[in-house]
Amino acid sequence: MSGTDNDPIFVRATSKGNGITALVIGVVGLIVSVLWLALLPQWLFLAGIFLTSASIVTLLIGYFKLREPPFSIEISLDEICYHHRRGNWFLHWDNIQRIDCPKIHDGLMHKELDAVGICIKDYGDFLARISPRLATHLLMEQRPLLVHQANRDCPSGGCFDQAQFDDKHYAVENGETYTGVKAMLANRMTQLRQLLGYDIYISGTDIDREPSAFVALLRQCQSARQARKVMSVKSMP
Repeated sequence: MSGTDNDPIFVRATSKGNGITALVIGVVGLIVSVLWLALLPQWLFLAGIFLTSASIVTLLIGYFKLREPPFSIEISLDEICYHHRRGNWFLHWDNIQRIDCPKIHDGLMHKELDAVGICIKDYGDFLARISPRLATHLLMEQRPLLVHQANRDCPSGGCFDQAQFDDKHYAVENGETYTGVKAMLANRMTQLRQLLGYDIYISGTDIDREPSAFVALLRQCQSARQARKVMSVKSMP
């Protein structure tokens, strides 16, 4: 993470790390596997195939890690921006109602998820600025949150099959109506708010610290934003 009081704070995802290392290991593994298959006896052929497959998988992991943006989250005085190779989403501080770690029931206990939950006031600005590709990614990424709750409330597991991809039109407060993947995302956000209390979820792999510590950081930034607004109002003639 980097930043000062006035500069944006940049957060690097933990999943971004070791991309180059994975590529190097994959390349070395491929070289070793080629030599293995060419020089060693035939009865070691299957082991060589296994080494080749593992090396290719390692290469792919390193490649996808390096494709991700350098920073996953940018926190400025005005908004939070989430960066992904499929696009970005933006949340203005004034559009955030609350921030916390979502919890689920685990028997008689409450268990915190490895994520940060954000409850927003108006879906309109969020939906207008998110790319369809990222909206599709969020639908798939956040599907386990819906399925987990479905399995708890529905032993058959089929109660939420249709709700997982609810594509009915969604109208926001300014009267604009969304269709397609953005409408599906808005309906999913509504479902997750009813189940877990939040609309947007940042995975623990997308941040550089524990979710509870990241929640404290966001709350601190939000309080600083509100304090600046109060000071600006007081300074007006």
